[in-house]
Amino acid sequence: MCRVIKPESSKQEPKSSSICSLFLAGSIEMGIAEDWQSRVIHALSNHNITIYNPRRGEWDSNWSQDEKSIQFNYQVNWEISKLLEADYVLMYFSPETKSPISMLELGFLARDKKLIVCCPDGFWKKGNIQVMCSRFNIPLFSDLNSAVGAVLTKIHADATGY
Repeated sequence: MCRVIKPESSKQEPKSSSICSLFLAGSIEMGIAEDWQSRVIHALSNHNITIYNPRRGEWDSNWSQDEKSIQFNYQVNWEISKLLEADYVLMYFSPETKSPISMLELGFLARDKKLIVCCPDGFWKKGNIQVMCSRFNIPLFSDLNSAVGAVLTKIHADATGY
């Protein structure tokens, strides 16, 4: 029932019959951040949802982080497109990371009313995340299980109309 789309698998995406879509934004920093995306996907695996997961299986840290790099440019544009396209965005700030791009994305989407944010104690800029979420009435959770519960509530509301 759950359909997971990654950048390397989305060249030809067929139209989905999912109730809604979710982008998994947040800490990725390879080798530092846990693979929290797999935990979320597992928790939602029995639901009719399309999940956009930007964590690539074959990320090459040697790719130049420059607009002219074909791979890097594709990844960033894929993420921007899916952030805008998704019905909801679950954003996770891992305490082990800095996650500057995730903070940029939080600001980018703050007014869209589709964010659910998880920022555990220990994240170096948790206060900034709290203020931003409070200011824009974004649901904020300190643990991933609670944030996933909020996603499930939204999926249920979309499925039932309540």
